[in-house]
Amino acid sequence: MTTPAFSRVIVIVLDSLGVGEMPDAAEYGDQGSCTLGHIARRVTLQVPALRSLGLSRIVNLPGAPPEPAPAAAFGRMAEAAPGKDSVTGHWELMGLTLDRPFPLYPNGFPEAIIREFERRVGRRSIGNVAASGTVIIEQLGAEHMRTGCPIVYTSADSVFQIAAHEEVIPVPELYRECEAAYDILVRGHGLGRIIARPFVGQPGSFRRTSNRHDFAIPPTGRTLLDHLAEAGVPVFAIGKIVDLFAGQGIAESVHTTSDDDGMDQVERAMAERPRGLVFANLVDFDTVYGHRNDVEGYALNLERFDARLSELLPRLRPDDLLVLTADHGNDPTTPSTDHSREYVPVLARGPRARGGVDLGTRSTYADLGQTLAEVFGVGPLAHGTSFLAQIG
Repeated sequence: MTTPAFSRVIVIVLDSLGVGEMPDAAEYGDQGSCTLGHIARRVTLQVPALRSLGLSRIVNLPGAPPEPAPAAAFGRMAEAAPGKDSVTGHWELMGLTLDRPFPLYPNGFPEAIIREFERRVGRRSIGNVAASGTVIIEQLGAEHMRTGCPIVYTSADSVFQIAAHEEVIPVPELYRECEAAYDILVRGHGLGRIIARPFVGQPGSFRRTSNRHDFAIPPTGRTLLDHLAEAGVPVFAIGKIVDLFAGQGIAESVHTTSDDDGMDQVERAMAERPRGLVFANLVDFDTVYGHRNDVEGYALNLERFDARLSELLPRLRPDDLLVLTADHGNDPTTPSTDHSREYVPVLARGPRARGGVDLGTRSTYADLGQTLAEVFGVGPLAHGTSFLAQIG
């Protein structure tokens, strides 16, 4: 029996790091979006580790020519499912491609839904609009503190978000309100997620905290994580991964307070977990910088990640495979503060993996899930085409 080339895979999702508009981007109002490319035009990125892996072969990064001999296999992946939200993207990365989008409420939620939510939580709510999370707490935060009414809002994604000051509605109570909303909207209407958005501070200086929590709809089909769990292959989730999959197929998980903390957890997992899948999401790229159209902040976060990546690469064992990717775009140079319909990068690096391989443009994110299913011998999955033969 042939010994598998890889016994451990580390997947790191740089949340929202899109690499160019998809052909149907105009249907989503995202024509012209290119998260990484537009940031790189504004800021000369100092990301030598990412360049060395081949990122500059996917998107033009001014400041140096494209890497002539990338250490990783490189390419980009299209989203086959309709939508551009985190749940859809992450599910597709793990081999589950949706055939219809989650419901959206661009004009706010129907009155009957809001009244039922208020009845269950015993409070009147305010807001009920599509808005940027940071903007709406500045607009309604003072009223919320005065009245105790939770702030309800949505976005271009299939989400019902509840913002509340931690001193007005304590975090455990906010989570209970999210559970009430979950029963109404996720179980009742098939919404993608309920998101708790706690914040602190005073009017004019509010800031959201790391106590955010996502209450997501369970996967509507089998993902790679289910196959791994059934085969006894451990899955360790870092960041919001456990929320996005509603815990399905995940053996252990840890939430994070920042992307730097996320990388700490990745390094700890690599030191303590010799086999299986380590699956991490670095959410600050999206929530702290993308949604706030903070180009410079996004660039600095990329540089901080690159520094951590340069420390991580020498620690890869001979049987490790490291994969860097994303779940959608969020171009901070456009007027919109919402996600964008973009291709995402895929970089695959391991001591036994072939570098310099151009994986091209993959037709679905699910190609990654199918590849990992082949790595661990648990496939085939229902969607995707493996690229293991190209890199193994």
